[in-house]
Amino acid sequence: MDRLKQIESFVAVAQKGSLTAAAHAEGVAPAVIGRRIDALEQRLGVKLLLRTTRRISLTHEGSAFLEDCQRLLADLANAEASVSAGGVKASGHLRITAPAGFGRRHVAPLVPRFLAQHPEVSLSLNLSDRIVDIVNEGVDCAVRVGELPDSSLVSVRLADNRRLCVAAPAYLQRAGTPRHPSELSRHECLTLSSDASQTRGWTFTIDGAVTHLRPGGRLDCGDGQVLHDWCLAGMGIAWRSTWEVAHEVASGRLVSLLDDFAAPPNGIYAVFPHAKHLPLRVRLWIDFLKHSYGDAAYWASAEKA
Repeated sequence: MDRLKQIESFVAVAQKGSLTAAAHAEGVAPAVIGRRIDALEQRLGVKLLLRTTRRISLTHEGSAFLEDCQRLLADLANAEASVSAGGVKASGHLRITAPAGFGRRHVAPLVPRFLAQHPEVSLSLNLSDRIVDIVNEGVDCAVRVGELPDSSLVSVRLADNRRLCVAAPAYLQRAGTPRHPSELSRHECLTLSSDASQTRGWTFTIDGAVTHLRPGGRLDCGDGQVLHDWCLAGMGIAWRSTWEVAHEVASGRLVSLLDDFAAPPNGIYAVFPHAKHLPLRVRLWIDFLKHSYGDAAYWASAEKA
């Protein structure tokens, strides 16, 4: 009996919870699935499934073997996909998330081109300034901007990102211009609320050391675009990324502040649960972002938009 068929049947029964459901999915009789499982257990010399009239459960050995079998089948699917139709061919549904402002400007516009390259992939894009729990919320890949918190997640740096302190000329005329980061405590600072992704505050280089400050003010919001709009309206000082404010700074609508204390660039990252056995569609998405953001011409054209 085909060893691969035995493994596929074992995985199907473990996932679906019954011989009947696995057999129905494959279009064969339950007895065929049962014989494959029996042959697999006899060949391995261990019991993988405990079968009663009411339910099927995995043994300790079965649980360990199931994980290995799932990886094996995923690798096989990826290997077949990589050579089918003469080239890489991804399929399935891709779930991605990104910060709202960055996602609107630099993720969503890239999606049509990616889907055109991979017509058998479908995609869901979640834009949110909160830190999405990608493991528990079933997300394949998150795009994150800034410093990453310590975690078990895997990350790939896609591009550099630099932040600026900015304010509208009207605010500076009214409140004055800070000359040192310590003076921010006397200003209205527009900050992201605590449930958003900017967790460590504003970062500066002071006396040669990277320093994190948490300036305050009467206004905060979980949506970066709202902070941007408030800043343009002269409501206070904001700490925003160059990709968001470069055009307004160049046109004079915003003024860059405290440039002598700018922190080193942080990053734009693709974050995902694990590196091993990454679905082909996720690997291709990450490669696509890395290629797009790695092109200096992309950022030059984006800043003019």
